[in-house]
Amino acid sequence: MQRQNISTSTPWEPIVGYSRAVRVGNTVHVSGTTATEANGQIAGIGDLYAQTVQALKNIESALQRAGASMKDVVRTRIYVTNIDDWQQIGKAHGEFFNEIRPATSMVEVSRLISPDILIEIEAEAIIV
Repeated sequence: MQRQNISTSTPWEPIVGYSRAVRVGNTVHVSGTTATEANGQIAGIGDLYAQTVQALKNIESALQRAGASMKDVVRTRIYVTNIDDWQQIGKAHGEFFNEIRPATSMVEVSRLISPDILIEIEAEAIIV
């Protein structure tokens, strides 16, 4: 099977050695994705809902570049620095996935790579 690496050309990808997404066959794996905008700035500082929306938009963009869409997502994994705010995350996740309903996990972590980043989301898609 052919492998397709999807890059966003951020400076971190070659340093850390990862791709935003990897497609092998009809499966797309999207790396942990944050609310980073195209210019490298973090969107929605202090606003978990806004960060969740931006992270999901970034996932959507990576999926599109891999020939997939949000409707192909079968699993998400959500890492959050304050699980007490789960309703804001759930609201945004539901706006993107209300009809799709992928399997999901939401886990509180002690911190992410920057104190301004409140959430990181992974996704897996199977193109049918």
